[in-house]
Amino acid sequence: MDLQVYFKKIRAMEESLKDPSVVLVSLETPDGGRQGVRTEVPRRIAARMIVEGGARLATAEEAREFQEKKAEAKRQADQLAAASRMQFTVISPTELRKLKGVAPAGKE
Repeated sequence: MDLQVYFKKIRAMEESLKDPSVVLVSLETPDGGRQGVRTEVPRRIAARMIVEGGARLATAEEAREFQEKKAEAKRQADQLAAASRMQFTVISPTELRKLKGVAPAGKE
């Protein structure tokens, strides 16, 4: 393998990619790579994976679906994080009456 040609291909592929991050779809590889897994990677990594034959660029539809799922997952994670920060305090009925300013019920 000629390393100059290899790196020239990677640079050319990287220059052809416009966005700073790219959605890729993995291809099946002999070393156990699974086909169809979508991921978002920087241009340099995307160029290398495409040149090496481990992935292909996602179509516009695939990229849109991936971004929608990513946004939904982020929204759910943010919601879960917000719920975990919520704090509760358990107080007795006597303490509640004191906070409300209501006189305690006397024995009659």
